[in-house]
Amino acid sequence: MAWNDKRPMSPHLQIYKLPITAYVSIGNRVAGVINSTAMVLLVLVIASAAASGTDSSTILWLVNSWFGKLVLFGFTFTLYFHMCNGIRHLFWDVGMGFELETANKTAKVSIGIAVALTIITWIIASAS
Repeated sequence: MAWNDKRPMSPHLQIYKLPITAYVSIGNRVAGVINSTAMVLLVLVIASAAASGTDSSTILWLVNSWFGKLVLFGFTFTLYFHMCNGIRHLFWDVGMGFELETANKTAKVSIGIAVALTIITWIIASAS
């Protein structure tokens, strides 16, 4: 390509607005990585709870702190978000929901259901 070429450059992320399906796809991959990390942390919490002494009390203090609850809330959301998108992909596997309008609608529905399930889970957990 010559430097004096007047053709427009390909749009980049500062110009081009990604559709919601792209954000949900990226978010689903990120949620999978976060869930893997969460499972490792869950094993550490369970192992420290099985131990006695200061290891257990430190971990329990951290989990019960505002930051620990925020992290657990985030983990809960990513778990439900990944599950909802997995169900969405199951429909795609049988050839349903590929139309643009349907794909956009199911992306929004999966986010909404993940938010609702997260809130319901935390309401039930707080009540007990």
